[in-house]
Amino acid sequence: MSATKTLILNAGQIQQKIDRMAWQIYENNFEEKEVIIAGIASRGFILAQRLAEKLKEITKIKVILAEITVNKDNPLEEEVKLSIEPDTFNGKVVIVVDDVLNSGKTLIYGMAPFLKMAVKRITTVILVDRNHNRYPIKADFVGISMATTLKEHISVELSEKGKEAVYLQ
Repeated sequence: MSATKTLILNAGQIQQKIDRMAWQIYENNFEEKEVIIAGIASRGFILAQRLAEKLKEITKIKVILAEITVNKDNPLEEEVKLSIEPDTFNGKVVIVVDDVLNSGKTLIYGMAPFLKMAVKRITTVILVDRNHNRYPIKADFVGISMATTLKEHISVELSEKGKEAVYLQ
């Protein structure tokens, strides 16, 4: 990993991406009464919260927020956990959110529990897509798509509103 950090997105640009993705989610789900936004812990969940806030501003669709906990290094070592009851997902549109799509491993394992449920539809939202997929998964809504080398690292900081940033290292 490089010692230098290059700013890719500042706080204002991240908010613009979140706003645009929220509008895209709304456009694709305007007939739904409710949707579930499920963020992969931890930054994916923060992003999911921000998307849910924006959706509540722009639409009357009921938004249910859920957190997906998956072991990102070894997803087969632990069971994927959901913060809400599995029955809640039945017949609903599920929007799975993560900060960076690198190989696709975290996203595909994070979505695995939904394959055992009677969900209406699953879509994916990613803030930064690096296009290095090793798994058959794609992002339906993307904040920014970047061609990077495998040696480079994308760092997303979302913990403090107004001080968010995306860096290339």
